Amino acid sequence: LRTSPRLLCVATQQKNTGQNLEEDQSQSQNEQKVELSSAGKMLTEEKAKLEEQLKEVTDKYKRALADAENVRQRSQKLVEEAKLYGIQSFCKDLLEVADILEKATESVPKEEIKDENPHLKSLYEGLVMTEVQIQKVFKKHGLLRLNPVGAKFDPYEHEALFHAPVEGKEPGTIALVSKIGYKLHGRTLRPALVGVVKDA
Repeated sequence: LRTSPRLLCVATQQKNTGQNLEEDQSQSQNEQKVELSSAGKMLTEEKAKLEEQLKEVTDKYKRALADAENVRQRSQKLVEEAKLYGIQSFCKDLLEVADILEKATESVPKEEIKDENPHLKSLYEGLVMTEVQIQKVFKKHGLLRLNPVGAKFDPYEHEALFHAPVEGKEPGTIALVSKIGYKLHGRTLRPALVGVVKDA
């Protein structure tokens, strides 16, 4: 049997077409794989970027929370201090009144305070009662007297007017208080004016 050249040509064409189809399919699959791998790479990069951004935002959020808490605590402390020390200048002015009262009671001769002198006795007792009352009011509001005779000299609480040797007293201690000091809620409002013992 002789095969016609025409039939051979058609068979060859069909075979070539089948091969071309297979090649096209494998090429298409390769292209899809390349596309998928590049898309996967892009997604991985995008994921890494998003994770980095999330980390930055979380850090900023935590810092903002910490800052807000610090501001809240500072504000609360300032409010509390304002409540405690807001009367500071008023107290300082009242200390002058307390000093005058103290001087007035000290200036009255004790031997003159007797029943034969009822006006002086009443006046003196009234001054003493006023002085006691003002000290109660001071104490109620956290204002305490500093009368440091015999205590160690403390520059935060005392102001040295002079240094002098005093027999029988330890150097660095307070021998004399010229003016009483005061503290407001533990903070020195007015230092005590003192004379300090020094080495002979």
